Amino acid sequence: MDDLQTAVSVRYVVQLDEKNLGEFTGCEGLGVEVVLETREEGGNNTFVWQFPTRLKYPNIKLSRPVYAGSSDKVLNWIIATTSGMKRSTGTIIAKTSNNTTVATWSINDVIPVRWTGPGFSPDQPKVLTETLEIAHHGFLATGAKH
Repeated sequence: MDDLQTAVSVRYVVQLDEKNLGEFTGCEGLGVEVVLETREEGGNNTFVWQFPTRLKYPNIKLSRPVYAGSSDKVLNWIIATTSGMKRSTGTIIAKTSNNTTVATWSINDVIPVRWTGPGFSPDQPKVLTETLEIAHHGFLATGAKH
């Protein structure tokens, strides 16, 4: 039961090479899909052969409440990509409120896709959030050196 409780109220620390992009409260898209190729065998009507061909990684969306300076590092990283794309190795570290690491994912060849700032609506007061969407080319093996 303690393991389950440690995953409640998680924040995600995002680092790219030596850059720390800060903490995010939401993280979606961590995953991998095995793309299958199907082949039908003549005379065999009971099933279709399925062969794994490649791995496909969805974009990762990170979100957090806006605070003073929250988007500075993210926007500087995105703007820097216009002067020459350098793919980064990234790490997403899930931590509890007492700073205990729950899980770590290392991702390869990280590039920015989109940053979305808060929408302002005077008739609906709510927490302003920003979202960073990144693409990558796969997970690094556990224990792999950056």
